[in-house]
Amino acid sequence: METLTAPKAEVKKDVDFLPLNGTDYVEFFVGNAKQAAHYYQSAFGFEPIAYAGLETGVRDCASYVLQQDKIRLVLTASLHPDSEIAEHVKKHGDGVKVIALWVDDATRAFEETVKRGAKPFVIPKAEKDEFGEVVRSGIHTFGETVHVFVERKNYHGVFLPGYKPYRSLRKTEPVGFRYVDHMVGNVGWNEMNTWVKFYEDVMGFKNILSFDDKDISTEYSALMSKVMSNGNGRIKFPINEPAEGKKKSQVEEYLDFYHSQGVQHIALATDNIIETVSALRSRGVEFLTVPASYYDTVLDRVGHIDEDLAPLRDLGILIDRDDEGYLLQIFSKPVEDRPTLFYEIIQRKGAKSFGKGNFKALFEAIEREQELRGTL
Repeated sequence: METLTAPKAEVKKDVDFLPLNGTDYVEFFVGNAKQAAHYYQSAFGFEPIAYAGLETGVRDCASYVLQQDKIRLVLTASLHPDSEIAEHVKKHGDGVKVIALWVDDATRAFEETVKRGAKPFVIPKAEKDEFGEVVRSGIHTFGETVHVFVERKNYHGVFLPGYKPYRSLRKTEPVGFRYVDHMVGNVGWNEMNTWVKFYEDVMGFKNILSFDDKDISTEYSALMSKVMSNGNGRIKFPINEPAEGKKKSQVEEYLDFYHSQGVQHIALATDNIIETVSALRSRGVEFLTVPASYYDTVLDRVGHIDEDLAPLRDLGILIDRDDEGYLLQIFSKPVEDRPTLFYEIIQRKGAKSFGKGNFKALFEAIEREQELRGTL
């Protein structure tokens, strides 16, 4: 007798409608691009590679491009007082304007995100010179921050059309940065879930971790955070919002001085955090510090690590562990006069999390700085 079996139902796999290859560049609007470029070269070890300005035919702004391994920073300053760039710096101070994402098809990336509700920033545009063609498009995200999609598979120039190679007279000494691990956005009260939904619906990201005010709190302040990641995990955007506390949280302080939502910090990955932080400290980069007592019990919490504890203690590097492994991290003090943008230095030894076990010690360290500034 013939056996009848029901046909197998077709299983539809999730399609990544916005495939991202990585972070292409991060562009800052700054008051003085030449001086900012010197800072990031001398203090952070970024190599100047390209320039656009009056000498290259650009009449309204000047931009310096710096690179270290897979990380590209663009520092752009206005040449006139009434431009969008000048207004951005007046309102926010130096800050991140563009998070550029490397894609294979900038036109499709624009179309897919706009039809899902994104507000257009720039329609797809081909830019050409003797080295080929780059296509860029862009959409708005939180605050005045934008995402620009960069398609450069047909380009062989130093950066983008309109830029010329640039070399500094100063020898650059890199500090071991490899790539952008993640970038954190601060948004306003009760805005976190709005932007979580934006990244889910418009860009196809997933919420991979969530922290509430019980996870991220001290005696005085609290915040909430959700980590958004794209399909291949190369782009991660934790999104923070304030939570109720006895005193003003770091997110509230940021919003007060940035006068908007925006990028709070950029996490830069290294393969040897001891060497990287030692180099940064020797060049004058200042970091938050935790009490020496943190190290009395940290190994009881995180277990065995490959590194000696002594240099980690001396440098103030924090340690945390998850089911995948452990990580080492440290946070700079703000790198602007306003208490806004700062940097995280991170080395992952298998861990895929964000240092939840360090939150209390870290935020108490931030509160000590807030108290000195009179903003707690």
